[in-house]
Amino acid sequence: LEPYPDALLDAVDAPEDTLIAKETVELAYLVAIQHMTPQSRAVLILRDVVGLPAQEVAELLETSVPAVNSALQRARAALAEHLPQDRAEWPAGADAVAEEKALLERYVTATEAADIDGLKATLAEEVRFAMPPEPGRWTGRDTVVDAWVSGGFGTGDFAEWRCVVTRVNRQPAVANYVVRDGVGRPFALDVLRIADGEVADIVAFPIDDPARFGLPGVLA
Repeated sequence: LEPYPDALLDAVDAPEDTLIAKETVELAYLVAIQHMTPQSRAVLILRDVVGLPAQEVAELLETSVPAVNSALQRARAALAEHLPQDRAEWPAGADAVAEEKALLERYVTATEAADIDGLKATLAEEVRFAMPPEPGRWTGRDTVVDAWVSGGFGTGDFAEWRCVVTRVNRQPAVANYVVRDGVGRPFALDVLRIADGEVADIVAFPIDDPARFGLPGVLA
């Protein structure tokens, strides 16, 4: 599981596939399906994403139609359990875009200043944070930010930051560069889900290949 640049998604998505693509590449969805058994995950993708009929899925997976239907029911129940109940609709229109941009600017400004209170002000009270492939998930504004601080954010080698805003998996993302000796080097990519004007989910990944995301290798 890792983020996929929007620029590459744009190159392969047909216009009629856009709605499905946005829904099924959202990282909250991709994280949720990791909790399923391989059979349930395969059935969910083949039935609800690809849109194959139950009979064809049964033939592909060498099982029966009742088994496919049962696996699909379990998969949908797992999604309901692991996806946020307040998943927002995808932003549309100039107002939504402007609100998202303003929130991202506040998030970036607080990160670059290592402003703990400023960061908390951008997050939903029940914000969720994960770092695949590391296990575990942190929930709650104070819990999440306190975990960052305990990991060194804002002190020592992690006192100074620079950020670049981008998009992956049809979601806004912030590339974080830690500054040492006057040079910003890529550290982590925060992929964000925004709901009701706040950051509701953060899924963070190490930036192993900045060029893949159209990001600079270093920041001066």
